[in-house]
Amino acid sequence: MHKKSIIRGWLSVIAAVALFAGCAQMAVKPDQQNFKTPKVTLDSMEVAHAFGYWYFSNKVQPTKGKPENVGAPLELAFIFNIENPNDYPVKMDSLKFTIAFEDFDLNTVGSTDTMWIPAGKTNQLRVSAHFDVRQSLLSLLVTGGFKLKQEGTNAWAILEKWWTEIPQYNIPVHVKAGSAVFKADGLTKVATFNATFPQ
Repeated sequence: MHKKSIIRGWLSVIAAVALFAGCAQMAVKPDQQNFKTPKVTLDSMEVAHAFGYWYFSNKVQPTKGKPENVGAPLELAFIFNIENPNDYPVKMDSLKFTIAFEDFDLNTVGSTDTMWIPAGKTNQLRVSAHFDVRQSLLSLLVTGGFKLKQEGTNAWAILEKWWTEIPQYNIPVHVKAGSAVFKADGLTKVATFNATFPQ
């Protein structure tokens, strides 16, 4: 009787090992046909740091240091959902996108941190974007001057509007021309995305 129970025990162990080996052989491997493009969506946007609206030209003598053309910084954080619809893990190599306040493109930012997304799961990625009044002014003057004139406004007026109202989430901030590169076993897919916050 004791021998039979030992034999049954060993047979159970052998059956379990064979079952796991069979499952391992049946694991899905990436190929061109089954590699689905992961999905990138904007979950939310946060105003990480806002310091009001101000600008000093280099004609103004500072209390300390050298005079410079400087303006108030504004830092935003974009939180993305990265969804993997595949039956195997995929690696995100990079992600980038352009940020526009209302209809004016101001900055292109991204992340080069690699991230593994498990099969059928969704990860989150936080990307910070830094702006300041000086750099945004230069960008507007170079690329948006004609559009500002068409809209009957000027760079200073629109910058003040953005720096005072974006921290209140009253101005639409657009994520444009977004792309993320994904890899799995030597294969590559590129996901594209666009979004607006608040919607």
